[in-house]
Amino acid sequence: MTIKAKALIFGVAVLTVLGIGTAGAAPEGHGAQSRLDVVQSRGELRVCSTGDYRPFTYRDAAGAWSGIDIDLADDLAQRLGVRLSLVQTTWKSIADDVGRKCDLAMGGVSVTLDRAKKGFFTSPYLRDGKTPITLCENEKRFQTREQIDQPGVRAIVNPGGTNEQFADATLKRATIVRHPDNNTIFAEILAGRADLMITDATETRWQAKRNPRLCAVHPDAPFTFSEKAYLLPRDVVFKEWADQWLRLVLNDGTYARIAKPWLG
Repeated sequence: MTIKAKALIFGVAVLTVLGIGTAGAAPEGHGAQSRLDVVQSRGELRVCSTGDYRPFTYRDAAGAWSGIDIDLADDLAQRLGVRLSLVQTTWKSIADDVGRKCDLAMGGVSVTLDRAKKGFFTSPYLRDGKTPITLCENEKRFQTREQIDQPGVRAIVNPGGTNEQFADATLKRATIVRHPDNNTIFAEILAGRADLMITDATETRWQAKRNPRLCAVHPDAPFTFSEKAYLLPRDVVFKEWADQWLRLVLNDGTYARIAKPWLG
């Protein structure tokens, strides 16, 4: 065998091993199903939600779900022509559960760089930011971070999410009280076991609306900037469809109709 023939055989073998030189070889990812196809074939949309963050998501003691994003999840499933299944998750595990236990996460999920490392976010649908909520009699005491971060001030927080991250990064002298149940956390302020909570402005407005003893502290000028969006697996096709759905509901009156009873 000539040297030229040996070189040709070697070259073909290398290309075959690499998967890039054979006729009819499929490009990377060709034939892989999108999550959108999987959901439609399954006939079911699985949505992760924490159930503890009103007005976006709430699950009561009987297991019934409600909230802005719960109703929007139902709308999303209807437009896909599939049934909706809600999957309980936690703020600590939500990013890991997407793609594993569910098809996407909905329920007041804040866009963060850490979560974006693990999945895709839809376009944002709400602007938000961290701000205090306290007894109305204490509203003037807790206007600034400096006023809050003082010895003897008790700032309550739910663990596992952006509220805890903000408190840990910001409060060095105040006492951080970690309360495991976000559904009962505001009762701790009312009972005098905590002085305030720093959470998203939308939640402070909702809680203040429900209880006249609580006041949202400058919710129109929060300490931080954040956005709410829906968290999906790393799937471009599914993200494109979800973004298109979101553009429609934000502009055809669906979002306004669903959010009005909660936000006014």
